[in-house]
Amino acid sequence: MMKVLYRIWEQGHERRMIPSSPFLVSFFLLVSVPVLFVLAPRILPPKTLPSIPDRDEIDDLALFRRATLASADGGGGGGLRRRATSPPKIAFMFLTNSDLSFAPLWERFFRGHERLFNVYIHADPSSRLLLTPTPSFRDRFIPAKATQRGSPTLISAARRLLAAALVDDPANAFFALISQHCIPLHSFRFTYHAVLSDPGTLKPANAEGVLRRRHLSFIEILSGEPGLWNRYVARGDDVMLPEVSFDQFRVGSQFFILARRHALMIVRDRRLWKKFKMPCLKSREDSCYPEEHYFPTLLGMQDPEGCTRYTLTRVNWTDSVGGHPHTYRPLEISGDLIKLLRKSNSTYSYLFARKFSPHCLQPLLKLCDSVIFRD
Repeated sequence: MMKVLYRIWEQGHERRMIPSSPFLVSFFLLVSVPVLFVLAPRILPPKTLPSIPDRDEIDDLALFRRATLASADGGGGGGLRRRATSPPKIAFMFLTNSDLSFAPLWERFFRGHERLFNVYIHADPSSRLLLTPTPSFRDRFIPAKATQRGSPTLISAARRLLAAALVDDPANAFFALISQHCIPLHSFRFTYHAVLSDPGTLKPANAEGVLRRRHLSFIEILSGEPGLWNRYVARGDDVMLPEVSFDQFRVGSQFFILARRHALMIVRDRRLWKKFKMPCLKSREDSCYPEEHYFPTLLGMQDPEGCTRYTLTRVNWTDSVGGHPHTYRPLEISGDLIKLLRKSNSTYSYLFARKFSPHCLQPLLKLCDSVIFRD
């Protein structure tokens, strides 16, 4: 017979006999451990930033497989295989979480060149687009998922846009990622010829050694930047190993223009993605900018000679606040500003610029014919 111990609790003249056996103590411990596992995540602060939902990953993988198959049939090779009746096109991919305020400006930019471009829009499902899309934007929205700053969801959104454009039209030869805060700095004709006239490199296309031109991608790929180590360890000290060593880790602008073969390379990637999709540690969120790391690192590792290593989207970081660049206001808009923003240290003039307040639309429209579209 189990020996029962008694603990006597006394208050005033009242006594109570409370059983306290080892069996009961063990029972309560066994019950409390699972309860702690369930409740702890709700009580304790999270150690990492939000991760990508599994459902989103499954949907994306199905889309990426379709893009790979479509490119195998319709020409993912050198970037210019296409339908015989269609010229090469630029896919303008708008990534937005707010209204497309500059749609009227872009409409003026696109006018008369309908056979040379396609538009694709990834709008965060929580965004409320108040302006009625103009003709080039109407019905160009792709199935979208939630995005959040400082998380790999922005990489997923860009990959989704690339895959949708690859599936949609084999004539898409270049893929330009655009923000809702971006504006064009030149006419469409100037922009198209600047991208398509790039001499690129010549590579053997088959066993016979026939040469084929491989166009370059305009993507910023930088090493040795201040704070690069902090960005590298944002997910944990050794998390990126062995796939990505620190000397392979790169940084660059979120906005790029990719040749078709590089767009396909990105949607096919699984190896680096399994690292970059990991959420950053909450304690290191100030160094967490996955969308500025994944694309430069992947292309820097797989085809550095196929990239210019600079972007054609101008951004002003002189008075950045909280990781956001300078935002231009209506009173700053002038012909001189447009001409200043075009200047670059590379072979090419900047083609796009950001970040502009929505209230800049009317001043910019007034400059369309006299400055922006006069190259």
